[in-house]
Amino acid sequence: MKSLMKYLDDYKKECILSPLFKLLEATFELFVPLVMAAIIDIGISQKDKQYVFRMCTILIVLGVVGLVCSITAQYFAAKAAVGFSAKLRHSLFEHIGHLSYSELDTLGTSTLITRMTNDVNQVQNGVNLVLRLLLRSPFVVLGAMIMAFTIDVKAALVFAVVIPVLCIVVFIIMFMSVPMYEVVQNKLDQVLTTTRQNLTGVRVIRAFNKEKDEKKTFDRRNRQLTNIRMYVGRISGMMNPVTYCIINIGIAALIYAGAFRTDAGDITQGEVVALVNYMSQILVEVIKLANLIITVTKALASAKRIEEVFDTEPSIVGKSVIKTKRQFEYAVEFNRVSLKYKNSGEEALSNISFQVKPGQTIGIIGGTGCGKSSIVNMIPRFYDATKGEVRVNGINVKHWQTDQLRDLIGMVMQKSVLFRGTIRDNLRWGKADATDEEMYRALEIAQAREFVDAKEHKLDEMIEQGGKNLSGGQRQRLAIARAIVKQPSILILDDSASALDFATDAKLRKSLSQLEDTTIFIVSQRTSSIRHADHIIVLDDGKIVMTGTHEELLENCDEYKEIHYSQVSKDEEGGVA
Repeated sequence: MKSLMKYLDDYKKECILSPLFKLLEATFELFVPLVMAAIIDIGISQKDKQYVFRMCTILIVLGVVGLVCSITAQYFAAKAAVGFSAKLRHSLFEHIGHLSYSELDTLGTSTLITRMTNDVNQVQNGVNLVLRLLLRSPFVVLGAMIMAFTIDVKAALVFAVVIPVLCIVVFIIMFMSVPMYEVVQNKLDQVLTTTRQNLTGVRVIRAFNKEKDEKKTFDRRNRQLTNIRMYVGRISGMMNPVTYCIINIGIAALIYAGAFRTDAGDITQGEVVALVNYMSQILVEVIKLANLIITVTKALASAKRIEEVFDTEPSIVGKSVIKTKRQFEYAVEFNRVSLKYKNSGEEALSNISFQVKPGQTIGIIGGTGCGKSSIVNMIPRFYDATKGEVRVNGINVKHWQTDQLRDLIGMVMQKSVLFRGTIRDNLRWGKADATDEEMYRALEIAQAREFVDAKEHKLDEMIEQGGKNLSGGQRQRLAIARAIVKQPSILILDDSASALDFATDAKLRKSLSQLEDTTIFIVSQRTSSIRHADHIIVLDDGKIVMTGTHEELLENCDEYKEIHYSQVSKDEEGGVA
């Protein structure tokens, strides 16, 4: 929690004024039993109506001033807590944005969403209550006890017994519940993960008729969350009844002792009432303190989870800024590169070496899981090589600033991701100030111009989240157009034409030749998509089997021949364009 306190630096004034006004409110509150005692002992016993009226006026003044102080304290506490959470959430989002794929894979999307929302809200509530009650409640408890001793020492000994017992009970309950709240948040992560998977994969679940199985999984995890929350709730729920019981026993003991002290003439009836009022004040404040402890316990558990994200340092950090233009022979070089994913036992890539000259088109092909996507993901430095080095424009990617490196690269992922907004908005992710002419040119190259023109609003046609109102092929073509709008030096198409028919795929390959100065990487399962590439890299089990042209590989590479002839018969080979 300490590391998160820096987000309160801009609210130092509020952090001082809020507790200060709460202490002022508490001070006025401590005078109320004394005024009541005076009313009983002087005003009522002597039947002095004017005195009672004056004392009642003082009570009203104390109440109004206390209310003003309370509202002021609430304002400053809320301002500090909301400002704190806004800065924390912004910083957390920024930090997550700098994490590499490895850290995101390890942490998981659902838990990051929970920590940015539920956990930050818990910490915000904790800060709010701490500013309002952390000083006020102990101050009232201690002040009430001191005031009780100024009235009568012997009767006030009840306070000396009750308060330590209350403290012991509160700390025992807190000690038992603190570790459990972190478990609650982890169980909440599991429920959210299940929910997210079911919502995003609803079509697959229905296609395989797995609704009942998924309901059982959700019910099981939701039951686990419910059970742990009920268990913690029972522990926390003991706080109020136990404190009420102790305080009421204390009040009974106080009245019993006060009766004898009054009969003996040691204290007055008004002073007994004042002592009971002070005990009641302690009861109210202990209940507030109990709620504060429960809230702070949740906040501490949530703060620990947030700190875990901040403690996760991004493994990919640019070391220098590339300012000067330099001559380079190769646009991309892999020099004995190996890659091992975090928490993985085996290498995904082993001893990969090749060079690509500017403007060349490179095809990458191989069986499922052979490491095709791993290779292209290392060029924009989504993952770092565990051995060897990857160079872009003659410079090790580790020496580039990541934003400068990725400005050179246009990438179309295996899964086409479009954002809610217009087609124009999505295309401008590639280039913020792209003109309509540039966007239409990119659409033509990506073979998307025809279906965009068929839309009622053309470039201003709305796209639903994830492109749900488009077909798979349309989403892929728009994603390709978005990358082309960027006018990158290196264009990576990671199996991004899998949803296209062969005719459209052929037109796309032909139109890509218009990007003369662009180095193009095409990852594909189809030999037809890469047959015209300058060089084709054939992968198997994370290793390069052979590189060459389509004709060379057909003649000398068994793996490539197997893939090719599984898609095109030998009789059709001569007719394939």
